[in-house]
Amino acid sequence: MPVPFEALIPFAIIAGMFTVTATGLNVTRYYSNDRKPTRYALDSWEKQMMERDRRLTGSFRGQSSEPIAPLGFATNSVWYLEKKISH
Repeated sequence: MPVPFEALIPFAIIAGMFTVTATGLNVTRYYSNDRKPTRYALDSWEKQMMERDRRLTGSFRGQSSEPIAPLGFATNSVWYLEKKISH
């Protein structure tokens, strides 16, 4: 049973819009990750290292090769933001 060609035009439009949307989302994620692939299945250690890299370089994906941290890194710890628990 043949498919009428009139049904293929809306199908092509819908498929094209899905393709454009998925490609736009992929490009947006790529450029927001400093032009690196998206990370999946992050554990607590990787999240901690990403936070450290953000505090060192200003970017979640940036890494520093300097052996000594900058002076500002000593005082911008996450621990200063947490409230102390006293019993």
